[in-house]
Amino acid sequence: MKRLLFMGVIFFYSLNMVSVTTSANAKPQVQHISQAEVQFKNEFRRLWIDHVLWTSNYITSATTAGAEDQKEVLARLLKNQEDIGNAIKPVYGEEAGNKLTDLLKEHIVLAGKIVDAAKSNNETLVNQLNKQWYRNADDIAAFLSGANPKLKNEDLKNLLYMHLKLVSNDLSASLAKNWNVKIVSIDEGVTHIILMADTISEGVIKQFPDKF
Repeated sequence: MKRLLFMGVIFFYSLNMVSVTTSANAKPQVQHISQAEVQFKNEFRRLWIDHVLWTSNYITSATTAGAEDQKEVLARLLKNQEDIGNAIKPVYGEEAGNKLTDLLKEHIVLAGKIVDAAKSNNETLVNQLNKQWYRNADDIAAFLSGANPKLKNEDLKNLLYMHLKLVSNDLSASLAKNWNVKIVSIDEGVTHIILMADTISEGVIKQFPDKF
């Protein structure tokens, strides 16, 4: 009886050792990322980084006395909104891409009006335009989350609101000619927009895995 009990203990111990060995030697699962996914995410990042940098360039031109490049910089900034809209057309179609471009162009036009009102020290008009600016951000968040169930409306609104705050910081620093603060606001703006771009692109990839 004792011998049988001893053999049972040995057998149970051996099973445990096999289990431990198997777990220790198990290869970790490797998540493969396709070239198409990498390319889409990187391109989307680049477009949104351009959005921040050209917005900042426009603020500089619009608030600098004697600047002669404001018209050209604005044209380049508006083209960036077309580029972002075009980037989603392969998955969402022509109409959706154009809709996003329209919303983003409204975002830029309102920002330009805010710059002009702030230069004139028209605080009442700045506040009115800010309400429209944030309403436009709500529209962008609603459009993206409505098109993609993987994207949450509230998350997108928070990301867009932070983007608006950082652009406002850039404008305030430019008007005050506080260049160190402006540099910080641009750095923070780029860091944040990468997070926002990745949130959107990852949502698109999750929604359309077969396309990537």
